[in-house]
Amino acid sequence: MKYGVVLPGGDPLEQIELAVAAEKAGWDGLFVAELAYGIDAWTLLGAMAVRTQTLRLGTLLTPLPWRRPWKVASQAMTLDRISGGRAILSIGLGAPDAALGDFGEESARSRRAEHLDDGLDLMAALWDGSLEFEGQHVRMNLEHRFDRDNLPMPVQQPRVPIWVVGAWPKPKSMRRVLRADGLLPNVFDETVFRPAVPADIVAMIAWLDDNGGRRPGFDVVSEGETPADDAAQAAGVVAPWEAAGATWWIESRWTAGMEAIKERVAAGPPRATR
Repeated sequence: MKYGVVLPGGDPLEQIELAVAAEKAGWDGLFVAELAYGIDAWTLLGAMAVRTQTLRLGTLLTPLPWRRPWKVASQAMTLDRISGGRAILSIGLGAPDAALGDFGEESARSRRAEHLDDGLDLMAALWDGSLEFEGQHVRMNLEHRFDRDNLPMPVQQPRVPIWVVGAWPKPKSMRRVLRADGLLPNVFDETVFRPAVPADIVAMIAWLDDNGGRRPGFDVVSEGETPADDAAQAAGVVAPWEAAGATWWIESRWTAGMEAIKERVAAGPPRATR
């Protein structure tokens, strides 16, 4: 299992120093939020890339239906090249939330899902060297500017790993995951979402394997909080997720203050042995 931490915000220079501290403390990855307005995630990640050597870097997450997918593909590809192949792109529908502001974006879930599918396929096509794409809502033609031999490409091949939200047990959402490189679990109980538990991970992996199979190196992401001051307890929190098949643990403290984040980063990841 690999271990990452997500930064909920803060001054950009402070966040860059936290990335350096995370690498020093033994974390495998560091992730930042991508907001409608605020500190730009991709500028921040690029700065982190030049200050670190091994840390995987990415968004958690990019609301792809509210972005131009070719622009996101460019940003992730650029980060991958700056970092020497350490970028990860996490994508989802984007959750309408009054606390995030209203920018007049598409709010209907079905329409956002259509845009997400288009964006996922367009990015995959670009990173496969394709110059044309025609989807339900977006299209692309780069033949006037590039040929296949000079199209800028990521370091990682066949592409920057794409983690996508999968809403369990929704078949359409789960089928989308089969086209991606990693699963961000989301569990839907009748009319509301609830936090995933390890048993959900087992069920979701079984469904994926029974309905087309996972790509080589496919990641399954779990997230939550572990204590900074008790290594054994922290490892105990993570152990059931690893046993269920999760390949990443993301330390997620969305409402914590910066001092608490610094303390958790410095304590290192919740591995069973350190």
